[in-house]
Amino acid sequence: MIKFTIKITPTTKKNSQQIFVKKTKTGKTIPFITPSKKFKQYQQECVFFMPNITTIKTTVNIKALYYMPTKGIVDITNLNGALHDILVYYKVIKDDNCKIVASTDGSRVAYDKTNPRTEVKITASDYKCWSDVTLDKLIPEKPKRKLNRTRC
Repeated sequence: MIKFTIKITPTTKKNSQQIFVKKTKTGKTIPFITPSKKFKQYQQECVFFMPNITTIKTTVNIKALYYMPTKGIVDITNLNGALHDILVYYKVIKDDNCKIVASTDGSRVAYDKTNPRTEVKITASDYKCWSDVTLDKLIPEKPKRKLNRTRC
């Protein structure tokens, strides 16, 4: 188990994204999206709170408790996405796909006006992404109804 706290206000990656355009060698313009300046700054400040560990390459659960300085509505999936991207950026985890981050069980958003932060707890998981269990195997098969044919 790995526990650490990012002692700055949690920030999402998707709010206030910036659209830029780049030119290809043929002169064609291609738009692309980059994170906001606020997120880039947040990502840079997170370096001081990252654990000094070997990159995780096995399946894990990442539980994050986000303590926000206001009681405004925030999207927890965007907070999780930003945290996972930062963990990949600093090589805490190899990737944030389902083969590494199996779940975010226990993640919550709370309020703390004086001490906004993100408390992170990474634990091993035995769940395997793309296992033999499919939705078809989980849903019981419905019995087929017999059609009553009547003669006219």
